[in-house]
Amino acid sequence: MLMLWYPKCTTCQKAKKWLDEKGFACEVRDIKLENPTEEELRGWYQASGLPLKRFFNTSGLQYKALGLKDKLPVMDEEEQLALLATDGMLVKRPILVGDGFVLTGFKPQEWEEKLG
Repeated sequence: MLMLWYPKCTTCQKAKKWLDEKGFACEVRDIKLENPTEEELRGWYQASGLPLKRFFNTSGLQYKALGLKDKLPVMDEEEQLALLATDGMLVKRPILVGDGFVLTGFKPQEWEEKLG
């Protein structure tokens, strides 16, 4: 599994601790230092079955500074994916990518259901 995270994010720290306590090994990648590519994001979005908006960090400073609440509804998917790829801080975190699933954000119950 791959977990994209921001080490200073408390939610990401909780997710990593949860994985460690459950005995799940995963590769971690700092989303700020090595933001996901447009191709990665497209693949994860398609594999997740989630709305693309779930990949945006809607509570982040960048999201608010760029006024994305008003801009996203008029952008097409390609524009949104390209924008997400420009800055890891725009991306919802953590993202957990495994065989056949992609989870955005840390919701312990949802992670438990997927990882069992």
